[in-house]
Amino acid sequence: MTTAPERPAATTPYLASGPDDLVRRFVREGDHVHAAATMSRPNALLNAVCRAFAGSHSLTVSTTAVHSSAHALALSGAVRKVITGFVGDTFPSPRPNRLYRELAEGRPFEIEMWSLLSYTQRLMAAALGQPFATTGSMLAETDLRHGKEGSLHLVPHPEDPERSVTLLSPLRPRIALFHGVVADRHGNVVAVPPLGEGAWAAYAATDGVLASVEAIVDDEVIAAMPDRVVIPAARVLGLCEAPLGAHPQSLRTGGLAGVEGYLDDYAFLTDIVTACKDPETAAAWYEEWVGGVEGHADYLERLGEERRAALAFPAPPAAPRPPADGSGAPTEQEQLIVLGARAVAELVRERGYDTLLAGIGTSHMSAWLAARLLAADGVQVQVAAELGLQSMDPEAGDVFLFSQRHAERSRMLAGVAETLGGAVAANPRCLGVLSAAEIDPDANINTTLLPDGRWITGSGGANDIASSVDCVVVAVASPRRYVPRLTHLTSPGLHVRDVVSQFGRFTRPGAGTAFELTSWLPPVPGRGRSAQDLPDGPEAAVRELTGWTVGVSGFLTDEKAVTTEELTLLRTMDPEGFYR
Repeated sequence: MTTAPERPAATTPYLASGPDDLVRRFVREGDHVHAAATMSRPNALLNAVCRAFAGSHSLTVSTTAVHSSAHALALSGAVRKVITGFVGDTFPSPRPNRLYRELAEGRPFEIEMWSLLSYTQRLMAAALGQPFATTGSMLAETDLRHGKEGSLHLVPHPEDPERSVTLLSPLRPRIALFHGVVADRHGNVVAVPPLGEGAWAAYAATDGVLASVEAIVDDEVIAAMPDRVVIPAARVLGLCEAPLGAHPQSLRTGGLAGVEGYLDDYAFLTDIVTACKDPETAAAWYEEWVGGVEGHADYLERLGEERRAALAFPAPPAAPRPPADGSGAPTEQEQLIVLGARAVAELVRERGYDTLLAGIGTSHMSAWLAARLLAADGVQVQVAAELGLQSMDPEAGDVFLFSQRHAERSRMLAGVAETLGGAVAANPRCLGVLSAAEIDPDANINTTLLPDGRWITGSGGANDIASSVDCVVVAVASPRRYVPRLTHLTSPGLHVRDVVSQFGRFTRPGAGTAFELTSWLPPVPGRGRSAQDLPDGPEAAVRELTGWTVGVSGFLTDEKAVTTEELTLLRTMDPEGFYR
């Protein structure tokens, strides 16, 4: 006979004075704590966890991604193990973080890596009381399977003998942390999409949820919007108010209960990236914003009223920007993005794709540009992002893939399961647009480990996309990126038929066949190469700028030079030049 987990006998949750009070009351050394990932991670609660357990190296933390202020998990020494899909930085572009150079060797904590959809499906299995989940991700080809023999199993596909299915063990934390918009004193928590992993962890957690919200409101306020309650009272152990509790990440509120939303604090995120380049400055950042903070009220005071007010969203329209200058030569990265966009647009026209799902980086910039080029020709294609944004119309001037500005301009807001599952894995008319740190001649992709053992970032949703739908890879060519053999196979290349470099496009008829360079545009200076160092012709470019032994097509097409119109449109999207 089993007994129910311990929880207060009362039906109302413990109302805490703040995140630190909540964490001290409920979290124990050695716990498995889950930080729920909407686009608004419970950062105030995570900061409190770091303060309460600093130096203990005792906790297991699961969260979809470790970036921005979640680097406090490493700097605090509170964590023994992290279960996730991404470890690095996301703004202004995805990149490794120096804190995790030795992550593969278990420093600063042990790591267990999953793809975003498989991670979410494990939570769903636990939430639904099932012994396992099934997924088309995490296939036999990927090195992400290593070390998970007890957590996943490959079985034959019941309908297709050529395919296999992965069975995933449930992911069951003891406590889930969640940040919402508002809640009543009974613990009914309201949140607004896009919801990322949604409320699955709230049901998966064996003991329940610790929730922070922007404001605790009267019962009748919640009663008037039952469709907005994401986590029911019965699941909530404790509750507190924490205004800006997702900072430096954003929160979309829809204006519910008069609560203002707020944007990602890009300046704060940039400061974190800069600080983490050196151990001393990283420690100083941690002490200033987490370790030396006396609770969330002190954190808000340190931010200051002016900074907080500047993040309010929706905000008044920004002052008009001067028109983008599309004159002059494109940079190497701009030429790559334009060639990627051309390839994506051509594939949409040729093969009838109705959805573009892009990984973060030059890939999402190419997807966005392709959608605009297609729209100008009267061709509509839906653009989606893995955390739940669908039918996006990204706002020009904001290059961050997961900005709330883009959410406001989307026609559908959902979550990971609906997007990576419904819009991608179940949709044969979806085209994935991916980047790569390494790619081999079979189009297998590495975004996990460098040859010297240093950590890159991990999969995120890339493995899920590459495992299920046709893909195009957009990546600057170099012998260290286009490699004969991968260091680590993160995402399988089975569905990749097109790879775009800064000097042209490689294509192949299908998996198991060889790529050929099928289009050509002379490269431009970049990555330490002056005009005098550039290869002379397509054969030389393949030889000098890749580590592949592939041919040049006998029907090689000359790409036209990047046009003023294309460059203007790209620079309108990226006026700060993050992708120059």
